[in-house]
Amino acid sequence: MTGAYRWYDLFIPTHFWRIPRLTMGSAVKKTTSLPVKLARKAAALAKAGNKTQSAVIQNALRQARIERRLQALRGMQGYWGRKATDQGILTEQDLERHLRR
Repeated sequence: MTGAYRWYDLFIPTHFWRIPRLTMGSAVKKTTSLPVKLARKAAALAKAGNKTQSAVIQNALRQARIERRLQALRGMQGYWGRKATDQGILTEQDLERHLRR
């Protein structure tokens, strides 16, 4: 045998090496303190949804991020809505007329 093979290559079929490796996604472990009531609610949600407490917390953080973005969007809509109203743009037809100018 040449140096390209190892002794155990004789016992493991070659197709075995072509199996893609399954790796866990990257994650960072953090320790977080929660009030007792909130910790109990997280545990109850996890149990009811057949999820881990980590998954419950991750979903809550994702939802908070979505809510923050929606608030920013609503703020922009309010701002531009006031600007449009100041220009006399109240309907889609008004907007189309304004854009054709």
